[in-house]
Amino acid sequence: MAEMNILDNAEMQTAAEKQAALLPNGDNSAEPTAAKHTATGLAQQGNGQKPPNFLDKFFQISKRGSTLAREFRGGLVTFFTMAYIVILNPLILGGFSAENAPTDVAGGWLSAAQVGAVTGLTAGVMTIIFGLIANLPFGLAAGLGINSFLAVAVIQEVTWPEAMGLVVINGILIVLFGATGARTAIFKAVPKELKAAITVGIGLFIAFIGFVDSGFVRPTAGGPPVQLGNDGSITSIPTLVFIVGLLAMGILVARKIQGGLLIGIVATTVLAAVVEAIFHIGPGSATNPGGWHLNVPILSSQLVSVPDLSLVGQFDLFGSFARIGGLAATMLVFTLVFTNFFDAMGTMTGLAKSAGVAHKDGTFPKLKSAFIVEGMGAVVGGATSGSSNTVYIDSAAGIGEGARTGLASVVTGLLFLGSMFFTPLTSVVPLEVAAAALVVVGAMMMAQIREIKFTKFSIALPAFLTIVTMPLTYSIANGIGVGFVSFAIISAASGKAKKVHPLMWVVTAGFIIYFARGPINALMGI
Repeated sequence: MAEMNILDNAEMQTAAEKQAALLPNGDNSAEPTAAKHTATGLAQQGNGQKPPNFLDKFFQISKRGSTLAREFRGGLVTFFTMAYIVILNPLILGGFSAENAPTDVAGGWLSAAQVGAVTGLTAGVMTIIFGLIANLPFGLAAGLGINSFLAVAVIQEVTWPEAMGLVVINGILIVLFGATGARTAIFKAVPKELKAAITVGIGLFIAFIGFVDSGFVRPTAGGPPVQLGNDGSITSIPTLVFIVGLLAMGILVARKIQGGLLIGIVATTVLAAVVEAIFHIGPGSATNPGGWHLNVPILSSQLVSVPDLSLVGQFDLFGSFARIGGLAATMLVFTLVFTNFFDAMGTMTGLAKSAGVAHKDGTFPKLKSAFIVEGMGAVVGGATSGSSNTVYIDSAAGIGEGARTGLASVVTGLLFLGSMFFTPLTSVVPLEVAAAALVVVGAMMMAQIREIKFTKFSIALPAFLTIVTMPLTYSIANGIGVGFVSFAIISAASGKAKKVHPLMWVVTAGFIIYFARGPINALMGI
């Protein structure tokens, strides 16, 4: 338990100053409050008066300048921002029949109800474990990049159990990287400016996700890649609800209202339900482009359902190697590992900075433990057939609400476990409301851009490429890879090769292979 003493007394003021940037909701005037909480926590431990309760002591809530109320609110906000995955993951991986579900090479398919149950189960268990062991306010759930990769590409070659076996192998490798210190070493080899760029890029990425999910930004038929609404106009009521929610949350945060994001989410959800009751908008589709993006804000008459956990344990660890050969299976594992490894690393970098717990070099408390538990999320996700579970950038919403410790994660995890039984209730919050929270948090994360020295072009260009590649390619890993490769090459060509850590060269080589994996597969006949 000695590892729980994350910051020494000399670091407390610095930690408080960092946390002040987001407490209560991103205004610097909150600095005295953060410092006061920190000083109070130290005083309580130093003079023996008013000793902290068990939760405060275990999670070091006062030490990090937080309160129980903030942690609970942060956990609630993170859950409501992430809850869409309980609905979306079954739609990606499963269906209600073989006709409307992704089928594997053997014609097998996953039941949407069963996928929904294991999605809530795995997210709940892993988020609680992460909170207890890593003591960080990060939520874990099925990663959208990997689950889409499985449903679109992997099952064209193997069965669903074999695909989940590959996910388990991917997770075991990531756990080994974390346990041996290899992942930590790579993390420390990244220049601090690139770490800041990763944070800013994630902020833009989640804001872009919010704009797309709400319909505020849409693809065009033959012109620019994206446009405002439909033909440059806001034409749907759900998008209008998003705008109202965005402005409401922005005003609450700007006015430093405690619980501003949570209040905004609840209020906008009520507005969405009223609007749906009046106008009967319905779900979005080809024939109803102005409908709700994912779930309709209607409270079901059946609030409780018994989860079907039949998919737990339904994986085949080495079946894919026998079916498609060792080389082809290895390339699939390579893709999974690279995506999982660097998506999570980038996400945790950004979240730690936003939470004010990151050190000057970009590392954060219990780094190794966090990496190991995150890797276990992939193992457990594959073992339950819910896909690899990883840290979610949506956790930034809870951090923006004031969460600073693992207690918030425990709250989020418990709510995920409850979601297995109350799926109709969790589906009340429409994606457009969660999208508004993501945009607000994305704006908060932009503050890290001040740490990048744009006057030094050898770092400015790689940082810029890192930032813009994430939203434009819809991938955190792509942004990290482009930034790493450009940084290494530009530094070497500028006569500064010695400043590039040897591990950066190794990772750069790996990313070059990763980016060229399509032609490589073709040349190898895979």
